Amino acid sequence: MTLNGFILIVISITLSALGQTAFKIGVDKLSFEDGSMVTDKLLGFALSPTILLGFGFYGVGAFVWLLALRQTELSLAYPFVALSFVIVFLVGVIGLGESVNATKIVGLAIIILGTLVLARA
Repeated sequence: MTLNGFILIVISITLSALGQTAFKIGVDKLSFEDGSMVTDKLLGFALSPTILLGFGFYGVGAFVWLLALRQTELSLAYPFVALSFVIVFLVGVIGLGESVNATKIVGLAIIILGTLVLARA
């Protein structure tokens, strides 16, 4: 894997993680009356600037992913997508005040270890 390919992969997964974070913030800002119809909820999601920002992050991330795939084998690049779990966890804990426990830490360590093993294959 080239350094440029690796950088593109990291940018892509970071943008995807930011998209997930924007989605979470966006849905937390919305409130619906009891008995709201699905169409009302979908419209609320579609008109939320934060959720739209999340889609923007995903769109740019997908474009960067395509650039990365031009330079890297899919079987080598795709395992790095698992690192988005680590980024989302860190953003959730640091930025959103979500909880940390030993089970989550062990799970993240396994993801990181697995990604490193696959990257060296």
